[in-house]
Amino acid sequence: MTNKIRLYHGDGGVKTGELINQVFLKYYGNDTEVPLSDSFVFDPKSSRLAYTTDSFVVQPLFFRGGDIGKLAICGTLNDLATAGAKPFYLSAGFIIEEGFDIDDLCRIAQSMGEVCKANGVKIVTGDTKVVEKGCADGLFINTSGIGVVSDNYALSEIKPGDEIIITGTIAEHGTAILLDRYDLAIETNITSDCCALSHLIIDLNEDLPYIKLMKDPTRGGIATVLNEIAAHVGYNVELIENTIPINPQVIAVNQVLGIDPLYLACEGRMILVVKEGFGYKILQDLKKHYGYKDAQMIGHFTKSCRKIVYLQTDIGGKRVLPSLEGQTVPRIC
Repeated sequence: MTNKIRLYHGDGGVKTGELINQVFLKYYGNDTEVPLSDSFVFDPKSSRLAYTTDSFVVQPLFFRGGDIGKLAICGTLNDLATAGAKPFYLSAGFIIEEGFDIDDLCRIAQSMGEVCKANGVKIVTGDTKVVEKGCADGLFINTSGIGVVSDNYALSEIKPGDEIIITGTIAEHGTAILLDRYDLAIETNITSDCCALSHLIIDLNEDLPYIKLMKDPTRGGIATVLNEIAAHVGYNVELIENTIPINPQVIAVNQVLGIDPLYLACEGRMILVVKEGFGYKILQDLKKHYGYKDAQMIGHFTKSCRKIVYLQTDIGGKRVLPSLEGQTVPRIC
């Protein structure tokens, strides 16, 4: 096999088969009877299934803390987690630009396989297309996922007083992409927060009845996601500035760039809306598990029906946080 992607790798013939076997199956660890079939047949394990799909066009393809492959799998697993679902099966579709380095493709496939293995999920079907040079900016990936929804979880009505938890520090993914995309000469240890949150459903299994909504704050950051929730439920959101966990290096970099980290993407964090009075318990339960040591309760819903999000600042004022207009950082996922 050559060391670059050629158009014939996408023609469905021998070379396509070589690519699938020598790159994708090698790293996915797929042991199904018909690997990467056009369709995968399975018996539903529950009457409640969750299904999601997403496409990934991040630039650059490799960034501090991850790559487009890790991002694609984590993003899909996290979308399933927002539905209270344990993931079982994924699909992976690739659109590859002619001339793409096969060693880089192997690195990406390997990272996808590693995340799948760590989370007990399998890629069972997929597709590969190759387009002419200049038509795909290297590589685009689409992933879809199916999972079984926990019996303990169901969306429920959000009311004034309900509490808001974030499972870790914010804005690290968006900041990492900025640093690598523009090769900013800033010395920092910041890496993307990109990680899978599938274990959250298991770790909080007994607490799930008290969690009314879960949402991962990707594009637009926590400010935009909370605006979407406020608009839907019809109440204000009050955030307490000094409770929002942000790495000091993230704050410093974004101050230099003039960017508000409240609007930058996270790819390994979850917003939990919790029944009033249960926030502290759930926060303590979170902190018992690896990966949630920086989790914080950052605000609550108020009785006002203006549907706005505002920040209670350290100096005692209030700052309205509207939804993001335009793109602070395009192509972050």
